[in-house]
Amino acid sequence: MLGFLRGLICLIGIFNILIGVGFLFLPSKLAEAFFLTPVGTEGLATLRADFPGFFIGAALFALAGAIRNQAAPLLVPLVMLTIALVGRCVSALTDGFVTGSAAPMIVELVMITILFIGYRTFGQANSAR
Repeated sequence: MLGFLRGLICLIGIFNILIGVGFLFLPSKLAEAFFLTPVGTEGLATLRADFPGFFIGAALFALAGAIRNQAAPLLVPLVMLTIALVGRCVSALTDGFVTGSAAPMIVELVMITILFIGYRTFGQANSAR
């Protein structure tokens, strides 16, 4: 079970690294997939800076937690993804819920759930030592 959970968390990390690298090297293409429109060179620079920072940053901590079997690093992607999900909920409440709103929320909720289970499991496994 622990190995399976670590594998799932590694997959979350790899998934987020791929998204971050996509924003770094193909910002216009990824922006379109995320319903964003960069404004000029500054907009592309923002996509290349902020989105890889979010996705790759969260991914590295998820991978560190999974590889080291440690709970503490998982707090970083847990906090980052939870804030993102809260932002989506605020947007749904203030701007309205549209058909395309559900998919990213579900993906974030699944990742949060897996990371939280990992946080609890790794914490218990390390405290038992």
